[in-house]
Amino acid sequence: MVRVGLQISATLDNIDRLETSHPDYAFFLKLVCSNCGEQSEKWHDITESERVQLDSRHIAGSNFFMKCKMCGRENSIDIVEKSNAAYMTDDSGQFKTIVIFDCRGVEPVEFSPRSGWTVAAAENGQVFEDVDLSDDDWVEYDQKNHKSISIYEFASKFVKLKK
Repeated sequence: MVRVGLQISATLDNIDRLETSHPDYAFFLKLVCSNCGEQSEKWHDITESERVQLDSRHIAGSNFFMKCKMCGRENSIDIVEKSNAAYMTDDSGQFKTIVIFDCRGVEPVEFSPRSGWTVAAAENGQVFEDVDLSDDDWVEYDQKNHKSISIYEFASKFVKLKK
């Protein structure tokens, strides 16, 4: 079992907080089999609030299950409970772990942010729901504070964590 943290970095302008709509946010990931090295071509969505019971070795089920097309190995991923963290204005421009995946036989290699983010504008400004970061940049206008707010230079990476 390997724990992998998803880290993001972004430049936040007039934004206090950026976070996923946890626990219903769908993390879209490309995965690689730890056994044979086969990388998935399609995106897989993993949501903490959803569990599947397909893995014969993991009776409680997991947030994601797949059988490798190349080697036939059964692989699964769980989102570690209470590991979701918000990306704050103080984190701007730095990488920060926002969620941890408990990986069995498969590891994430690519993340697509897509929609489902929540953005809180600075100075107790407007809160924006279901924000789409597919383009890695996002710009909006905070009606409450009469300011432009934005997210630029969104980037992500995965890091292996110690238990």
